Amino acid sequence: MESLRIVIADDESIIRMDLRGMLEQMGHTVIGEAGDGIKAIALIRELKPDVAILDIKMPDMDGIDAAKIISNEKLAPVLLLTAYSQMDLIERAREAGVFAYLVKPFKESDLMPALDIAIARYREYADLEKEASALADKLETRKLLDRAKGILMDQHGLSEAEAFRRIQVQSMNTRRPMKEVAEAIIIAHEVKSGENFRL
Repeated sequence: MESLRIVIADDESIIRMDLRGMLEQMGHTVIGEAGDGIKAIALIRELKPDVAILDIKMPDMDGIDAAKIISNEKLAPVLLLTAYSQMDLIERAREAGVFAYLVKPFKESDLMPALDIAIARYREYADLEKEASALADKLETRKLLDRAKGILMDQHGLSEAEAFRRIQVQSMNTRRPMKEVAEAIIIAHEVKSGENFRL
């Protein structure tokens, strides 16, 4: 596993010291430490670590609430540490977008796979989000193209293929994406229709 830049947050300094020692032994770098959730979020925003390791029970803001903010802002994968394995905490952690957790006390041999899982799941999730966004954009483009083709077919008595070709040529000539050309056709049509309506 590559060397990671890690932020750790736990309100017990002895645990942070042990954790830092374990991580450095594994070849990773602890780039920041915090004793509560609010400081942890500020550090993670500033330092942009590869992974954040947060304890659940912390003052000011617990690890799960902090993880939720970190996850929503897509700052880093979160590995949660807990001395508790209660189902309600695990459920809360899952809803907050936590990708892995470790029950204390843990050994170095437990830490490595937990880090691997947190990072792998985070990357998987990021890829899925990217894919979903690309699909949504594709669908939006297709809808706009269909609408623009319909307008050209009505206005100029073109076939669907001819209308599509016209948009394509316009896109190449203006070096603008077909989506933008389609939007321009739709806007021009709406403006024209509005003027006719007012007359």
